[in-house]
Amino acid sequence: MTTTDATTGTDAPWLIVGLGNPGPGHAANRHNVGFMVADLLARRIGGTFKRGQKAQAHIVEGRLGSPGPGSRRVVLAKPMSYMNLSGGPVTSLRDFYKIPVAHIIAVHDELDIDYGVLRLKIGGGDNGHNGLKSITKSLGPEYHRVRFGIGRPPGRMPVADFVLKDFSGAERKELDYFVDRAADAVEALVTEGLERAQSTYNS
Repeated sequence: MTTTDATTGTDAPWLIVGLGNPGPGHAANRHNVGFMVADLLARRIGGTFKRGQKAQAHIVEGRLGSPGPGSRRVVLAKPMSYMNLSGGPVTSLRDFYKIPVAHIIAVHDELDIDYGVLRLKIGGGDNGHNGLKSITKSLGPEYHRVRFGIGRPPGRMPVADFVLKDFSGAERKELDYFVDRAADAVEALVTEGLERAQSTYNS
């Protein structure tokens, strides 16, 4: 028995893409907060990321939400192509799983939002984010975004240096809480729809 999504009228799975760069040297970078959220979601559904056969990405499949008709089938993905080439793996996964663009969520760092603040939306520009730029070039802009604020770099530090640095010691004290809240926001978006998720998590 399939469950139809009340928000879109389709039983297609959701593709949740955590954006980041592969490799242990990037694991704790600000730019990799999308990977952190994806890792937490994978633990919640009891899955382990494995290399996908049809895309340059690590994936895990499962269901999000309370057991029963309200849960949703999801494909979690972490592109292994580096941030600025994220569109290729996302497109391959969309085609393989036959996922409509309206069922794709990109979870990413956002410079123009204070640290830890979330903003959920659908569509819009890329604001200079190379991962979004690549996805939009491949899919168009009408996919969901869960934007995780990391703030602006201090002083005259170049943006590229700032996003590729690890979170500071002070930031790390609250990082687990904020990542957990971002995972909650993704789950709410999938199971309750954008408007209800925005009303709860757009802080």
